[in-house]
Amino acid sequence: MVETDIPRAGRRELPSLDDLDRQIGHALQLDGRAPFARIAEVLGVSDQTVARRYTKLRSGGLVRVLGLTEPEVLGETVWFLRVQATPDAAVPIGRALTRRTDTSWVAMVAGGTEVSAVARSGAEADSQGDLLLLRDLPRTRGVLGVHAYCQLHQFFGGAQGLVLKSGMLSPEQVAALAPPPAEPPGEPVVLAPDDHRLLEVLAREGRTPVAELAAATGWSPSTVRRRMAELRANGALYFDVDSSHQLYGLSSRVGLWLSVPPSGLVATGEALAAHPEVAFACATTGAANLFAIAVCRDTAALYAYLTGPVARLPDVRQVETFAMIRTLKGPGPYVPPR
Repeated sequence: MVETDIPRAGRRELPSLDDLDRQIGHALQLDGRAPFARIAEVLGVSDQTVARRYTKLRSGGLVRVLGLTEPEVLGETVWFLRVQATPDAAVPIGRALTRRTDTSWVAMVAGGTEVSAVARSGAEADSQGDLLLLRDLPRTRGVLGVHAYCQLHQFFGGAQGLVLKSGMLSPEQVAALAPPPAEPPGEPVVLAPDDHRLLEVLAREGRTPVAELAAATGWSPSTVRRRMAELRANGALYFDVDSSHQLYGLSSRVGLWLSVPPSGLVATGEALAAHPEVAFACATTGAANLFAIAVCRDTAALYAYLTGPVARLPDVRQVETFAMIRTLKGPGPYVPPR
């Protein structure tokens, strides 16, 4: 699960939510293209009920299924950026970052003078300019400093969303809905030019019908189904659920930078990945070599998390936290507010 606060149509009055809505969100995180009839059978309701509930969540801006690519499988590099700016320039810089196709998770950090973002560089990038953004940002008006950290290993995230830790579905229901695990090949997956047309549509709406995908790509419906199955099987394509935190009663999103000695990095990263509050965790370059995103009910719950599970991690030497007060862009392409 991912949480964004990008304004969307129909967001003024939130619909009433219950556990069935949250179960549907959990089911879609397991398989974003699962037919409503299959979800309904597992949940013990009618497929019309599932379709109606999903339409309510989707039109209310609370749930959006996205077809995304896994950078590691494609041989890409992930960078975490922290951009310090003058007070008048921070928001324009953040908005400019949202419009780039190589960025995701652009957010304003508490204080209003720092922007955080995730960027990806392709496997074919040259050695001197692995990420063009790193050359452009320092020359941008109002930028006071740029810090970039390279992701070395992901412990939790991507196809593993926070909703999978919600407990809304039983182990038996999870087993009935979860697709077979992907098996990435030893070498990076190379996408064909035609694949990009398919992926561009899925990145905006992961449940786009096969007929529309066929029209967008010029392929036959059977070719669309076969290629999607291939890309999911090798891990290049996965489906994520962009969910509002209101669906699960969460409101406090914070980034954590932890300093851990190399000997304790694996154990600490795996422990963080198992915490119910952690939506993402990875090892990075830099003095603080472990990065995580924690999502809590409120600031009191965040305090309890920091002074409890995080404080009990034996190898953590130092922790820096920063609140993400406004998300300008989530995991997929930027959707302008309407």
